[in-house]
This record gives sequence, structure tokens and C-alpha cells, in this order.
Amino acid sequence: MSAPTEPAARTYSVRTFGCQMNVHDSERLSGLLEASGYRPAEPGTDPDVVVLNTCAVRENADNKLYGNLGHLASVKRHKKDMQIAVGGCLAQKDRGTIVEKAPWVDVVFGTHNLGSLPVLLERARHNAEAQVEIKESLEAFPSTLPARRDSAYSGWVSISVGCNNTCTFCIVPSLRGKETDRRPEDILAEVRALVAEGVLEVTLLGQNVNSYGAEFGDRSAFANLLRACGEIDGLERVRFTSPHPKDFTDDVIDAMATTPNVCHQLHMPLQSGSDAVLKAMRRSYRSERYLGILERVRAAMPDAAITTDIIVGFPGETEQDFQATLDVVAASRFSQAFTFQYSQRPGTPAATMPGQLPKAVVQERYERLIALQEDISWAENKKLVGREVELLVATGEGRKDSGTGRMSGRARDGRLVHFAGDPSVIRPGDVVTTTVTYAAPHHAIAEGPIHSHRRTRAGDNVEAGRRPRTSGVGLGMPTLGPPAALPAPVCG
Repeated sequence: MSAPTEPAARTYSVRTFGCQMNVHDSERLSGLLEASGYRPAEPGTDPDVVVLNTCAVRENADNKLYGNLGHLASVKRHKKDMQIAVGGCLAQKDRGTIVEKAPWVDVVFGTHNLGSLPVLLERARHNAEAQVEIKESLEAFPSTLPARRDSAYSGWVSISVGCNNTCTFCIVPSLRGKETDRRPEDILAEVRALVAEGVLEVTLLGQNVNSYGAEFGDRSAFANLLRACGEIDGLERVRFTSPHPKDFTDDVIDAMATTPNVCHQLHMPLQSGSDAVLKAMRRSYRSERYLGILERVRAAMPDAAITTDIIVGFPGETEQDFQATLDVVAASRFSQAFTFQYSQRPGTPAATMPGQLPKAVVQERYERLIALQEDISWAENKKLVGREVELLVATGEGRKDSGTGRMSGRARDGRLVHFAGDPSVIRPGDVVTTTVTYAAPHHAIAEGPIHSHRRTRAGDNVEAGRRPRTSGVGLGMPTLGPPAALPAPVCG
């Protein structure tokens, strides 16, 4: 008599929409599911569980969600035991409305209770009815949860969640809550855990990353955290996103300039170059202060690549206001700008402001901004031609690599470089140096020889198909009181 066979593990797929915070949350969701016995679905197969991790920032977020749910409804008709879960910012905002509009959804969970997903899936199966659970405050810091990392060579590390700002165009604070800071020792423990898995690069992540420390009253906490990262052996690159100009201090500039593994890359959201529009947005800085920050950054790090976010067509924006944005963009010399046409988001003060602009006006201004920034990006990238660059070889960055016979990597300043490399020798996660021979607005090309190639543990892991899995770091929520002192850094 043969022994009974174990039932096959249920499979899952997580689909992510939105910002880096959502991408990192999806790593946590994958880690939770695998810790609960699920396994990733094979490409081209229909998973047993589909998780949609949603964003609520853009106007078409709702359309994107319900378009995906409509497609999944037809799949579920043929795969009766499939479960569909919706989480993230749109779930936090719309709550039970999702199940009303899409009754085939099994689970809805919010931004504050990621850890509830496995239990909610099991409860939905047992009770044969949808489970909706939205917490109003953070249940557990996301980094206390296990994670299945997307990359073998680069990792996200949350240093805070939530935001204390009140920008009139942004719905994030109402969905993510007030800022909650992790304790420095927990952050550094997670960074060390990633490095121990072979990761070479980390990005410190927060809705307002440089206000870190506000919760425990230490204005220099973020600069100290950068310096402490410089003391971690094997950590080659440190990045962070996104800072807010109102909280950006000279101490952070000094930490960037003097800590060897902190990359000379800065993403500094501008949003508008008009002081009147910045006031209406409740952005508590003005264009002069913004440009002053960039000037000090470039004085300390002449090679710094600076990127930004800009919103076009905010309610009440005049042609004069828009010209002020063009003027600041021209003066700032961004290497790249992420530009957005303003869209009304229900629940934000800007959605009910007078002076909502016609689509045609916004589109025309948007196209002018894009044209200006394209010229600037191209000119800034041309400065790389003839320069040797160190590249962390990446995967999935160059969509045309297979057709061009090239590989792709990121320079230390964050720029994308396509280079002539042999993929049978060079792996994603390895480090190469080469010389840039051509520049375009959004990338550079290095057609010449590879000067050096360093094989890494990260490259070994990519070759073997291994990705880091990190257990939760830190026990529960940060406690009250000042954090433990960081070790005294030795700056480069």
C-alpha cells in the first residue's frame, strides 16, 4: 500500500502598481506567503492566489485595478479555487467598495496590516466569503515581516513609513498614516543581513526619508544613518529616496560627500518652480531655497546626478507660474525628471480647488516641459562621453539588449549605461568598468572594451537562481525614547 502523497503547495503571484514603497511591500507579501507554504507560480501558469498591490496616487489607478480584476474574473470562472486579494493604497481608500464592484474578490487588506494576508486568505477559503480587513494604524512595522527579495544584488530597506506633510495634491498621508521611524539599530541589522546574503547595494526608503528621526527628536539621525552604513563591510553602494527640500540639511550633504559608499545621486522632488503654486500645494519651501540646496550639493559633489518630480497643471497654475517652473528646470540641470500632469484625486484638498485647468492647456505645457528636459538630459549625459564608469550589472534594465547584443548596468550616480559585454561571462550582480562612447537623453552607451570585471557573490546567486530571503528584523514597533547611540563613524 503506497503512502498518501502530500497535497501540492498552492501557488501565488503578486502584481505591483505604484511607487518603490509598494515594490518593497510586495517583497514582504511574497515572503509572508512563502513562509505560509505557498510557492511562486511558474511563468505562463494561472496561480492559485493573485495579489494586486495597488497605488492610489494617479487618476487612472482605479481603472487599472478594475481592468485587472475584470480579466481575473474570466480566469476564475475556469479555475474555481483561485483566490484574488487586493491590498495597498487603493484598498485602504476604497475598502468594501472593491468587493461591491468586484464580488469575485476574496480578500481586501490595507497598508497597515500586510501581515494579515495569509490568515485572511485561509479565512476566506474556510468561510467561503470575502474578507475585508482595513486597519487604521500600523499593525506591525513592515520590516518585521519576512521578505522574498526581487533582486540578488540590490535591496530596499524601509527606514520609516507614513508622512507628516500635508501636500494638497497627495493622498498618501491619509492612506499610509503619520510617519513612524524605525530604530537605527534595526535598520542597520537589516542592511547587514542583506549584505550577508550577497547584496551589494541598498536603497533607504521612506515617504519623506530625510525627516527620519523626527519621531525620537534627532534631527541629525538621517545623516548619522548614512555614515553608519559606510561602516558596513561589503556594502558597496547606498542610495535613498525620496527626500523633501524642507527637511534637507547640510549635514546630509556632508554625509553624502564624505561616506565613500553613499552614491552621489539625489532625487529631490521640485513639483513646481512657482512660489505661488508651491504655497497652494503646501510645499513649505520656495524656489530660491530649492536652488540653494542644489548649489550646495554640487559644490560638495560636482559629479552628483540630480533627478526630480514635477507636476504640470496644478489648479490655478498660470502661464507665468508655468514659466517659473521652466526657469527653475533650466537652472537646475536635472539629469532626469519624472513629470506628471496633475490629476484630481478624491479626498485631497486640491481636488476641490478652483481653477482646475482644461486638459488641452495641461497637455501643451507638459509637452513644452518634456522638450526642455529632454534637451537638458541629453546635454548632461553627453558629459559622460569619454569617462570611465563603474557599473553594477543589472537585469531587465535594457529592453533592447537582446536585439543589440548589449548588457546594461547602473553607474554609481544612478545613470543607465548599455555596454558591450558577454553574458556568458558577465552576470547581473557583477561589477564592470568601461568607457562611455555615446549618450542619449535617457541612457548612455559604452561600445568599447571592458576595462575590468569583478565577479561577485551577487552574480553567483543570480547565476544559481537564488534570491535573498530575509526574516523579519526588529521586534514589533519602535519603542518610546531616544534610540541607542550609533557607533562613531570613520568617514572617508
